[in-house]
Amino acid sequence: RMKDITDEPQYSVGLLEGGMALCDMIDNHICEQSLSEKNAFFVADLGVIMRQHVRWRTHMAHIRPYYTVRINSSPAVIEVLAALGTGFICTNKSELKLVQSHSIAPEDIIYSGVCKQVSQIKYAAKNGIDLLVCDNEAELRKISRCHPNAKLLLQLSTEASCPDNEISMTFGCSLKDCRHLLEKAKELGVQVVGVRSHISSSCEDDQMYVHAISDARCVFDMGEEIGFNMKILDIGGGFSGSETELELVSVFLYALISMVDLYFPPSSGVSVIAEPGRFFVSSAFTLAVNIISKEVVARDQAHDDPSPNDEPEFQYYMNEGVYGSFASKHSETLISAPSVHKNTSLDAPVFSSSLWGPSGDDLDQVVEHCLLPELNIGDWLMFSHAGAYSLGQPLCTATDSPPPPVYYVISSRDWFEMQDTGVTHEATLKNFSLVPYFLNSCQTEAALSVPA
Repeated sequence: RMKDITDEPQYSVGLLEGGMALCDMIDNHICEQSLSEKNAFFVADLGVIMRQHVRWRTHMAHIRPYYTVRINSSPAVIEVLAALGTGFICTNKSELKLVQSHSIAPEDIIYSGVCKQVSQIKYAAKNGIDLLVCDNEAELRKISRCHPNAKLLLQLSTEASCPDNEISMTFGCSLKDCRHLLEKAKELGVQVVGVRSHISSSCEDDQMYVHAISDARCVFDMGEEIGFNMKILDIGGGFSGSETELELVSVFLYALISMVDLYFPPSSGVSVIAEPGRFFVSSAFTLAVNIISKEVVARDQAHDDPSPNDEPEFQYYMNEGVYGSFASKHSETLISAPSVHKNTSLDAPVFSSSLWGPSGDDLDQVVEHCLLPELNIGDWLMFSHAGAYSLGQPLCTATDSPPPPVYYVISSRDWFEMQDTGVTHEATLKNFSLVPYFLNSCQTEAALSVPA
């Protein structure tokens, strides 16, 4: 059996060989939990991260990815992505220290926090992390005092913001204010080396990308006129990592890359980078949760429907909620309905159901409506695409439980393909301990009990 990652400094990774599959490993841990405390847990397929990296290189070969650490700060994820050659976007000291612990070169780290503490700016300076993001004069003055060797990426807000994204906050310096900030940086002796321009993932207008790149070109021209060596264009994040998204985004990317080639041709020497986060990790993690309570509510009562309806609606309470592993709901991420981990007949009736976390808070609703067969206390639900915003500390102490453990796995096929990309166990994945995975006694008994 694999040990929890917190039990020892190495990451114990189950190696799936032969006919073994990810579902076998999930079955194994559910079987073990059913005999103990029935705690929630994650299973992470590290091969998915490798395959997402290959997809990125296929569709966006000219844009280097910088992984956004706050999306998922699992040390094993950091180590795999570091081995694959990505850079890293960090927003605070703990993320900087985590990335540094994996021997990432300082020039491959960008400190992007919008409002930086003086002590953390000094920490970046002490550790040679020179690439910082800045969008206002107050931050610029702090950086000039605490990190005189800093190289800044000017955070640029896009003038034509997405009209449908009304509730999002806009950070960044407007195009008309950029010259003042550039001149102030020159006066203070701080280097500006590029522009960071972020388009929200909720924005589906490819003209936003066109505006962002043309605005960035204006800032590059201003900076070069003032005397700065402008050499980095950061197009930001917004890639969710769904199966079809990168191909759909390719339509936008065609316009984006055309604009980049027009305004920043290879002869300009400008490096183009982006900030994928969910793209790498969302589909790599599966979360298993346990039903700890249930209520039956009349449908007319549940939906304020005056018409009578005899069919019940079930409210299920799970041992994880939006104050824990489902914190992604706070980031406007739609949580899909789970699958049920038990054998049910194909013609089994399904009922309107809602899923709730354990806090008892009215805001702790994970899924408002889905159709599920009737469940019992102790049954398990499986949430796929659970890798984004899900592994932090609980936001509510009422849950009184630490984050669920993570069990790592990779198939032998994915492992060999990763080695073909130049990633070697001994040289770059030094903290990995590969453990061949086998059915445990619980699963073996279950398999033997199935009629031939």
